[in-house]
Amino acid sequence: MVGEAGGLARAAVVGTGLIGGSILLRLRDTGLDVAGWDPDPAVRGQLRERGVAVTGTVEEAVAGRDVVFVCGPLPTLPTTLARVAAATDDRCVLTDVGSVKAEVATAATAQGLGHRFVPGHPMAGADRAGLGAAGPELLDGAAWVLCPGPTGLTAFRRLAALLVDVFRARVVPMSAPEHDAAAALASHVPHVLAGALAGTVQRSALRNAVLALAAGSFSDGTRVAGGPPERTANMLLGNRDRVLAELTGVGDFLTELTAALRAGDAESLAGRLAEGRTARAALRGREFGTHRREFPAEAHHAGELAYLRELGAAGGHLTGCRVTAGAVGYTAHLPATPPLG
Repeated sequence: MVGEAGGLARAAVVGTGLIGGSILLRLRDTGLDVAGWDPDPAVRGQLRERGVAVTGTVEEAVAGRDVVFVCGPLPTLPTTLARVAAATDDRCVLTDVGSVKAEVATAATAQGLGHRFVPGHPMAGADRAGLGAAGPELLDGAAWVLCPGPTGLTAFRRLAALLVDVFRARVVPMSAPEHDAAAALASHVPHVLAGALAGTVQRSALRNAVLALAAGSFSDGTRVAGGPPERTANMLLGNRDRVLAELTGVGDFLTELTAALRAGDAESLAGRLAEGRTARAALRGREFGTHRREFPAEAHHAGELAYLRELGAAGGHLTGCRVTAGAVGYTAHLPATPPLG
């Protein structure tokens, strides 16, 4: 059966908003034995209406499961993780979907869960929230960050295989701090900029005229401003230091653009804009080389962990993870660079 890679045939999802609900629906549609739970009784009722097995408590949902996806607001994740861990056995793989990773990774280590908790972050979303916006196709083909720790490679392998099989995910292995550093520019700062632009329009005396003229540039540039403000605030506060550091860099770039515009310096203005155009073009135009690597199947191979983290930090991803007798094999892709050694 699809999705049984790594032996993770029985799953649970705790917290069924946009991301958790989408995970749950995809697992259900794939044919896995999956149960869900949400703190909101109304949401649990909606899940039942959609044909999903729903329980009355977290403990009932996760009992006897092979893998549990812990979802929900960022500040709640450490507490929910501890509750789920207490209700599952030691072979159950635990993961989350939070947009900041260092804090929950530290909490899991402090709770003694480093061997079976793999911090995760699927890089997908929508400008709406809640189960009503969830769909089984939302995460299809998404870049899905996983943060393997030194004692958690066995759990990582099992989870990576599941994500590739069920979601066709591009698994990006990174350390938790590296994820938070990269996500600050890839995701968190864009929320600040979108909110700033949309908020400025909201305050403008010409608000209605601006909205009447708004087309693709405004719509695309402010899309994520349509999300729940509380969720965005939690994300920004959870990665505050990195976001502030990157905002300084954005501010410096804006200063350069402003200076060129004020001076009427067309060459400098075009030069700065060309830098941005180059990055934008690279977003869709990257070419990847494919390679395979194998490592001994022993659980704590330092070379394997170093390879995985280096792959993710270099912009690479995995599309295959298979454990055979005595070895684990990865199918990996790197952007226009030689295979990692």
